[in-house]
Amino acid sequence: MRDMDVVFKALSDPGRRRLLDRLNERNGLTLTELCADMEMTRQSVTKHLDVLEAAGLVTTLRRGRERLHYLNAAPITDIADRWIHSYDRARAEALSDLKTALEATTPMDQQSEQTSFVYTTYIHATPERVWQGLTDPVFTKRYWRHPVSGGVSFSSDWQKGSTYDLAYEEVGFVISNPEQVILESDPYRRLAYTWHTFTPEWAARHGFDDATAAAWRAEPRSKVAFDIEEAGLGVVKLTVVHDGFELGSGVLQGVSTGWPAVLASFKTLLETGAALPGA
Repeated sequence: MRDMDVVFKALSDPGRRRLLDRLNERNGLTLTELCADMEMTRQSVTKHLDVLEAAGLVTTLRRGRERLHYLNAAPITDIADRWIHSYDRARAEALSDLKTALEATTPMDQQSEQTSFVYTTYIHATPERVWQGLTDPVFTKRYWRHPVSGGVSFSSDWQKGSTYDLAYEEVGFVISNPEQVILESDPYRRLAYTWHTFTPEWAARHGFDDATAAAWRAEPRSKVAFDIEEAGLGVVKLTVVHDGFELGSGVLQGVSTGWPAVLASFKTLLETGAALPGA
């Protein structure tokens, strides 16, 4: 489980909060880009980033020779979903506002800066259990749900190069497409696949108007990858990277809102046996 004291300590420093503000404005920055206009040495910025990464507030990914830094909203989501209910509304207001700010990884006035969604969460479970949760339709339809169409399930043999079907069994609705492909499959370590097709029926069931649905279908097909790492003491670090988006992508804005809720419910299901209410 995450040590909340570490999160609060990381957030207590104004320099570290400024780094988070920079990543909230534009995600996926290099160390050199983060150092610009920070009025501190490169070494100091590096130390602050180490603290933020240890608290789970920043996730890093390598792209070639560069190390990119991404804001990670999972610790704030944990505080809000697991802890905030212990306080009255007035006392919780600051945390609620902070959660909202940090989850807004693709603000409207900064959409053109973003081309990927990155999210890291820590789950008290085994790698085998996390893999099962990502691939077994019995699990996915419990934590991945739509208020109208119900639970989502994926059907595939999960072999590289295979296709998958996306199904909403409760309403008898299935999306099949030869471009829904498993890109990588390393059990208990890494899974990647192309994102599903936005069919007219899917758009109608999700309340999309014709113009928005057409815009989403016109975008290049994105892909999502799940990296599963043992973090010690029976905890798994799960990093989700959803990328392949164009600048200003409407799909990216949509998944950036949806993924935190899905992953919070996934984590809760694996740790407690019950998904979040209404998930």
